[in-house]
Amino acid sequence: MARKKILSSVALGAAAMLVLSGCATGGSGGGGEAGGEPQSGGTLKVLANGDVDRLDPQLTAYVPVNSVVRSLSRSILSYETSNDVDERIALTGDIAEEVPTASEDGLTYEIKIRDGVTWDAPDGARPIVAGDVARGIERICNPHIGAALGGYFISLIDGMSEYCEGFAKVPAEAAAMKEYVESNDIKGIATPDDQTVVFTLVEPASDFTSMLSLPTANPAPIEVLEYLPDSPEYRSNFVSSGPYKVASYTPDVKWEFVRNESWKADSDPLRKANVDKIQMTMGVEGDAAMQQLQAGSADMLFDLSPSPANIQQLQAANDKKFTTMENGGIDQFMWFNTATTNNDSALQKLEVRQAIQYAIDKQAVVQVMGGEDIASVTNGIFGPGINGYEEFSLYGDKSGKADPEKAKELLKAAGVENLTLKFPYRNVGTQPDIAQTIQSSLEAAGITVELFPVPPTDYYANFMTNRENASTGEWDVALVGWSPDWVGGAARSVFQPQFTFDGTPQSYNYVDFNNDKANELADQALAAATPEEAGKLWHEVDKTVMEDSPIVSIVSRKKANYHSDRVQDFAIYALAQNGDWTNVWLKQ
Repeated sequence: MARKKILSSVALGAAAMLVLSGCATGGSGGGGEAGGEPQSGGTLKVLANGDVDRLDPQLTAYVPVNSVVRSLSRSILSYETSNDVDERIALTGDIAEEVPTASEDGLTYEIKIRDGVTWDAPDGARPIVAGDVARGIERICNPHIGAALGGYFISLIDGMSEYCEGFAKVPAEAAAMKEYVESNDIKGIATPDDQTVVFTLVEPASDFTSMLSLPTANPAPIEVLEYLPDSPEYRSNFVSSGPYKVASYTPDVKWEFVRNESWKADSDPLRKANVDKIQMTMGVEGDAAMQQLQAGSADMLFDLSPSPANIQQLQAANDKKFTTMENGGIDQFMWFNTATTNNDSALQKLEVRQAIQYAIDKQAVVQVMGGEDIASVTNGIFGPGINGYEEFSLYGDKSGKADPEKAKELLKAAGVENLTLKFPYRNVGTQPDIAQTIQSSLEAAGITVELFPVPPTDYYANFMTNRENASTGEWDVALVGWSPDWVGGAARSVFQPQFTFDGTPQSYNYVDFNNDKANELADQALAAATPEEAGKLWHEVDKTVMEDSPIVSIVSRKKANYHSDRVQDFAIYALAQNGDWTNVWLKQ
């Protein structure tokens, strides 16, 4: 069947980056409960290993950067800070007065901008208006640096794909891009007055409002058109709308944010902005960061999490400042390369892929990753925390226990002997141990595994996303991870970029996997009238994909967080999957 536009092929490149950060999206939390009334003042000291991927809200897709964006930039919709899993994934208004409901045909959404939201513009505070919202969406497909998560919007908003086709022909120069944005409109975005934005979609999408919580959809001030997106000039002239603004920045060394005097507390129901300053120091290694937090010389983590060894120590000490939350995605799953002719094209046989499903000892992988308190067995494409996730298993029981005899039986039935698999792995953290654990369980089923390391910086960017490596048989099976791009109703952001193919290759669908029945079910889920109906349909998508056995789903990892003793009211901001910088306060 012809694929609907809603599932059109887009290389959502940064989504895989999310997993590398150890991100998460749901689950349990706590710790840092206040012993009194919140206090204003002080400097929140955040430790980071690396820098932001992008400061430009439209362009970022790296989960930790959502903490930065939350501090500097207001979104259309967003989430309350909470340690309750249901509360923190419930959409609410940010610059919008409320979450809009779809028109009767499911195609139109009207946003009303609340009073008092402002830009910290160079010539003084200025209201955020409907044209700023339209400009933010228009910048998504700029020809200099396209938005990593922009494909969702491009395929969905009426006329946006045509707008982006025209934008692609414009020189990647600030002046030319400014002229295009100011001279062209997206058909499906109307701004009848300064307080109103009307979105028209090409077809119903039950998750569109969730997309409006992404920084990708944030309003953009007129000043951004003077600079190349996310260029040094853009960063040094960043116009804030959140409670903080950039005071100084040394790349890969330090960020400092200070209070934005143009921000009005009574216009912002989501951010209390208790601290005076936020300092993010980069280049810190994990163990050193944990030592500083425990000593009280720093407060929170950016792109770092406690290691398995740290976690064991914190749990043994019953340290209440250590918390975990569900991932929402699958941290470890294994793709089958069905594009290769290695082993006489054995992996193109369903029975062979099913045999490997039974062979892998998922319980052993859980232990390598830190045990059941930090990781859990998975058997589908969705992880806990996504609407559509249900526990099930098409191959063996739900426990993830290996069945090497069943694997041998299936291999024999498929007429496959002496199966030898090329298995790359990232040479970082626990990845070598995980790869060796899987190698051991496969060998117990009579399968030979040839492990070879790939530098972590090259693994996705140069090895897995190089399609020739699949077609020429450079790998047979490979471990990857995936985290959803938003929270709650985020099944599309797992399914669309990885498990659909309409003739145009996607970066993270490594072998052009496609299943027409799953696509039809996904279309029904996106048009569903209620979350409950959508969830049931997405679960059917999950089972339908797994019947084809394109991957072995292995483990989801909970996100581990830790903070210093002086941090109070540590509660989770869902998109950052960390404590909310804009709501914690510091015990003096």
